[in-house]
Amino acid sequence: MQHAVSPTYHIDANRPDRAGRAMADLRDGFAAWRLAWALARLDLRNRYRGSVIGPFWVTLSTAAMLLGLGLLYSQLFGIALGSYLPHLAASLVTWQALATLVGDATTSLSSAEAVIRQLRLPLTTHVLRCVFRNAVTAAHSLPLILVVFLLVGHWPGWELLLVVPGLAVLALNAFTITLFLGMICARFRDIGPIVTNFMQLAFFMTPVIWKPESLGDKAVWLPLNPFYTLLEMLRGPLVEGGGTLMTWVAALIYSSVLAAIALVFFVRFRNRVAFWV
Repeated sequence: MQHAVSPTYHIDANRPDRAGRAMADLRDGFAAWRLAWALARLDLRNRYRGSVIGPFWVTLSTAAMLLGLGLLYSQLFGIALGSYLPHLAASLVTWQALATLVGDATTSLSSAEAVIRQLRLPLTTHVLRCVFRNAVTAAHSLPLILVVFLLVGHWPGWELLLVVPGLAVLALNAFTITLFLGMICARFRDIGPIVTNFMQLAFFMTPVIWKPESLGDKAVWLPLNPFYTLLEMLRGPLVEGGGTLMTWVAALIYSSVLAAIALVFFVRFRNRVAFWV
């Protein structure tokens, strides 16, 4: 006597429940964060295989850039080196972490093509893998800020505590932008080079090597630059006394809009990623 085999899951083509599946992907991906962490560490070991100092090459290149730009632009802007270096150190380290993440985010899913097509892992795992990988790389350059502060005798006050919520907002943006760019660049491969060129332009349009007060009265328009608000959330507590309330409000608004766009895109097109990569 044969018994009917009941399906392990039910799919209704008329009601695919995209939102439910997307939320399940996010939930399962964050629950398995240790897997993403292990994959990120494996990526770094493979990237620097055969290297003597590994990711500290990033630290050395950042230190050389910091010294060169500090000596040059302190003279061009007529600012004392001891006053300019803390601003440049906090700005440059933060910007390089952000720019590297954005560039890596464009290939966060397409680079995992083989895994996505062969294993039923949450897409969130690959997004977290990219975020963790870049967080570890950025952490190698953080001591440069402390070294500069020690050399020039600059110490932030109680406003240093604002770095904690700043890092939380930055982490949210890192995840959402990796999720969004990973998906859209898997579909349209031309967007990756466009993003790279855009970040180069944004570097000069954002007060990284120049100070906001250089704009004079026009500095009030800087919160319209999303990169400035993210940068100021970390640089402000370290150098400029915590940043203005308008900067924090603008950063939270931009972060909320980006998260909403990424979530909508993820819900709508998550099932197509396997065909795009």
